[in-house]
Amino acid sequence: MAYNIQICIDAENAHAQADWWAQTLGWPVEDTDQAFIDQMLEKGFASPDDLIEHKGVRMWRGGSAILQPVPPASPVPPMRILFQPVPEPKTVKDRIHLDIRLSGDDRDAVRADLEARGAKFLWEANEGPHAWYTMADPEGNEFCIS
Repeated sequence: MAYNIQICIDAENAHAQADWWAQTLGWPVEDTDQAFIDQMLEKGFASPDDLIEHKGVRMWRGGSAILQPVPPASPVPPMRILFQPVPEPKTVKDRIHLDIRLSGDDRDAVRADLEARGAKFLWEANEGPHAWYTMADPEGNEFCIS
């Protein structure tokens, strides 16, 4: 049997990280079902302390996700990246990271845009003709662009 996965990324500010990565990847932030929130509050399964307001919308304090765009009739569910809040900042090198394939976009131009939005260039590397930049997002999580 094949399984679907969700990538989870710890974050000091999960909602800001979701916004940053949504813009970086061109993926939408997952909508928060306001009617579902109301039901959970009414039934006592959630309290107002479980919520925050982000960009004028009630959202779960416990994180925010972005979804890979897929055609409406796709039998394959979208890839989901969940940003979940943690109290501590990142302190050590990641043991896993995202590789972003730029599909022909200019790597230097994308790097400049990412740096302008808060990313940090870490180093350049290559294997034969394949070259990439290793970067860090605004909270220090490493990723590569190639």
